[in-house]
Amino acid sequence: MSDAATDAVRDTENHTRTAGCADDDLPIVDAHHHYWDLALGKHPWLAGEPIPNHRYGDYSAISTTFLPADYRRAAGRQRIVGNVYVEAEWDPTDPLGETRWVHAIAEREGTPHAMVAQAWLDHEDAPALLAAQAAFPLVRAVRHKPKHFADPSDWRPGHGLPGSMLCPRFRAGYARLADHGLHFELQTVFWHLPDAADLARAFPHIPIVVNHAGVPGDRRPQTLARWNAAMATLADCPNVSVKISGLGVPGQAWTIEANARVVRDTIALFGAQRCMFASNYPVDGLFRSLEGIFADFKAITAELPPADRRALFHDNARAVYRLHHWEETHAHR
Repeated sequence: MSDAATDAVRDTENHTRTAGCADDDLPIVDAHHHYWDLALGKHPWLAGEPIPNHRYGDYSAISTTFLPADYRRAAGRQRIVGNVYVEAEWDPTDPLGETRWVHAIAEREGTPHAMVAQAWLDHEDAPALLAAQAAFPLVRAVRHKPKHFADPSDWRPGHGLPGSMLCPRFRAGYARLADHGLHFELQTVFWHLPDAADLARAFPHIPIVVNHAGVPGDRRPQTLARWNAAMATLADCPNVSVKISGLGVPGQAWTIEANARVVRDTIALFGAQRCMFASNYPVDGLFRSLEGIFADFKAITAELPPADRRALFHDNARAVYRLHHWEETHAHR
């Protein structure tokens, strides 16, 4: 981890005692986290030198095995009653291998309670892969990170970038999600969110869950203004909901002050019934403890009505990922 990132973690841990300590018994469904076992050799991005241009910069500090026992320790006092595993860039030549591995963990550990699987919608094997993924009992959705322009000035309406959300091959695969009752998990940079709005309108019967609050990037006022405008376009689509997670900024401390505007603006745009909180752990462990992330979310939303807070932390994720009573009562506290 870089010196700046280390300092950021140290700074954020210093305010754990005062941030979000209320309502520790609030039930939480963590709508987005990962496990990995590096001994399997299935996560190339975590082996060797970190890949360049990662949005979090140097992530070498998380290149270590992270499994349910590690998650339970990290959760601390937070009452986690449900877990949603999201594909973790497992070897792309073996997407079903990750799904089998996660199901084996669930059988042994009682967690996770739902899964977002890997699929590449613009590949020729997409229809067969979607059918195979949907046959697993925990799979509720797939994630495909569409291609995007690195420079926001290159984006334009109707661009047609191959592999993007406007790509015909991508859309052909996307249309098959409905055949299997799967929704789409979208992670993309905020300047491509108008593409997501176009996609949502073209396929109103397929739900989209936007990952990481639409990836707002830095916290400069001009950046947040552009992010807010892009998110507002997407909020007009009733089949779109948002996971508030992944809010780290490289070299900056994770604080309530840094993240409150993103959290509150997202809820204001989409409403408490279309948002849910998630840890993005262990990735966001680069900036904040898992326990601290949820403590901060609690603090930021402390003045909301209790029903809205329960929806944000529990009810919405439970509905979107179709968690059941048996699964929740067997979750690891």
